[in-house]
Amino acid sequence: MKASLIGMVVLAFVIRLVGCSEQTVSVQSAVEDGTPPAAEQYEALKPVIEEPAFAQPRLEGAEFTNDESQRESKEQPSKAAQPPLETVEQARMFAERRQRMVDVQMAERDIVDHRVLSVMRRVPRHKFVPNELQDLAYIDRPLPIGHEQTISQPYIVALMTQLARPKADDRALDIGTGSGYQAAVLAELVEKVYSIEIVRPLAESGRARLRSLGYSNVQVICGDGYQGLPREAPFDVIIVAAAPEHIPEPLIEQLAPGGRLVIPVGRLFQNLLVIEKLSDGTVRQEIRSHDRRSRKEKRLGAYFGGRISNGTPERSQGGDTLWMQQHHSARPMTSCPSQ
Repeated sequence: MKASLIGMVVLAFVIRLVGCSEQTVSVQSAVEDGTPPAAEQYEALKPVIEEPAFAQPRLEGAEFTNDESQRESKEQPSKAAQPPLETVEQARMFAERRQRMVDVQMAERDIVDHRVLSVMRRVPRHKFVPNELQDLAYIDRPLPIGHEQTISQPYIVALMTQLARPKADDRALDIGTGSGYQAAVLAELVEKVYSIEIVRPLAESGRARLRSLGYSNVQVICGDGYQGLPREAPFDVIIVAAAPEHIPEPLIEQLAPGGRLVIPVGRLFQNLLVIEKLSDGTVRQEIRSHDRRSRKEKRLGAYFGGRISNGTPERSQGGDTLWMQQHHSARPMTSCPSQ
């Protein structure tokens, strides 16, 4: 009787041990497949799941920095990067402001591409600025986004996008992700966008923000914008937010035949340049001047012999160049700094 009881206990122990082994294998397989285990399984086998062998793979783009500690990993969007929930009234208010922004700041100036105007009416700029600045999102000014950087003036984003002439099947390179606004605009106009940001926290928050807003055709990389992205070249469109002292040769090399590069160049004073690579590989360059005044302001400006600023006529003093200088920070285009 005693021997039988001992035999039953041993048999039960063996059955339980086999069951646990099968459960462990099942959970490990689920983790490898990317399928989350059931809650009770996770708690029971938490030490197994969190072993280094099951760590998420690193994102592409790690070769842009030599320091292993700087390489980026695939992370879930942080709560801080998520845009705040908004009421129906707030959504309607922001939509109205966005419509006025396009009508007054763009269509009344020299933005004539209907695709660009349509996208600027759709992309919610207030979700690309800090929460405390959302009420200012649709004014015609750049706004701070942290780390001594700014989101570009809406008109400049529209102008540079128009000059790039993006097409639906294009592949675009956006240098200077910032908060992700320019990348989002391009994402609605082209097939694929690669966006490079030098400041790691901005690259991570920009990636999370674009993902949360549904821009699945944008890949954000923290790396050296000066070198472009040779592994994904050539590009039909390249737009650069940072202003180098001269045009980076790697960007010209990575431009596809028929492609266009739009870039502000200069430190103290900047010019907006458009580089077009012709079908035979030769390059054509033009300096793009633009006028930020509305049609009404231009008429008044012609009468007064100057331009209108805040409703007051003033004498022109190289306004185009100065305007570019105000809205494109001369950020160094180097590799990601250590964090």
